[in-house]
Amino acid sequence: MPIKVNDQLSAVDNLRQEGIVTITEQRAHTQDIRPLRILILNLMPLKKPTELMLLRLLGNSPIQIEVDFCRTITHEATHTDNSYLDSAYLEFQDIKDRYYDGFLVTGAPVECYDFEDVDYWQEFTEYMEWAKRHVFSVLYYCWGAQAGLYYHYGIQKHLLPKKFSGIYQYDLTMKYHPLLRGFDDRYFIPQSRHTDIDHAAVESHPALTVLSRSSYHGVNIVTAEDIRRVFVLGHFEYNRRTLEEEFVRDRDKGLHPAIPKYYYPENDPSEPPVFKWCSYAHLFYSNWINLVYQNTPYDLHDLQPLP
Repeated sequence: MPIKVNDQLSAVDNLRQEGIVTITEQRAHTQDIRPLRILILNLMPLKKPTELMLLRLLGNSPIQIEVDFCRTITHEATHTDNSYLDSAYLEFQDIKDRYYDGFLVTGAPVECYDFEDVDYWQEFTEYMEWAKRHVFSVLYYCWGAQAGLYYHYGIQKHLLPKKFSGIYQYDLTMKYHPLLRGFDDRYFIPQSRHTDIDHAAVESHPALTVLSRSSYHGVNIVTAEDIRRVFVLGHFEYNRRTLEEEFVRDRDKGLHPAIPKYYYPENDPSEPPVFKWCSYAHLFYSNWINLVYQNTPYDLHDLQPLP
């Protein structure tokens, strides 16, 4: 089935070239079904590449999905033209009275700041409070996951001695959880961050369920309130070259970054990176979409509020 997106999004042409079907609002109104409604809070500076990566995963579904993108306005975008954001993105005032089946919160390059020192933190908390009553399932990842765990459950984060970057292996701790249906006993996921959370606090918190962990790097996928809050401390959505682009960017800035671990064959940046997380990314997003579809009320006004 197709995904319905704003025709102004830059990702539309790429998606169609890749065979991912998109439809206009007019066409969507002729469909005699209730599509899933997904809102994405895109906090990444390079918004257009992030749109494309996420829509590739959301578009791999037999369910019709309507996708809206939103942004914070208390932080001025410096990497994406404001005229584009005005035409393609919603703001909190636009969505505050709407209801969504799913809400996806991206990462952001603000992890080295205390949460309350992030310039859009107050606006970010408005989205999280709104989601308690207006969204069935919220999927947080990377900095968004750290921020969500802190806001809802008081889980602290701390700076790492050096950037945690590469493709890392995690083992399933709940092999038959529906979010992990089709996964092997272990999977791979890109990591790209300067901070980490208090893993012991996550493991001991009665409201949190750990779905996967590494004996070396701690937890990775965590749920709460059944599947109504999902936290992924990594980047399933990254494409083959995303870590390489970050590595080259930091190298060109004179930051002397380490080569992302377990990314290049023989740790050689002249070789193309191995794309070994793609199938897990598609499985995870498909499982999340299916669970939302199966469990969300037909009338979203019947949602039970979250604490």
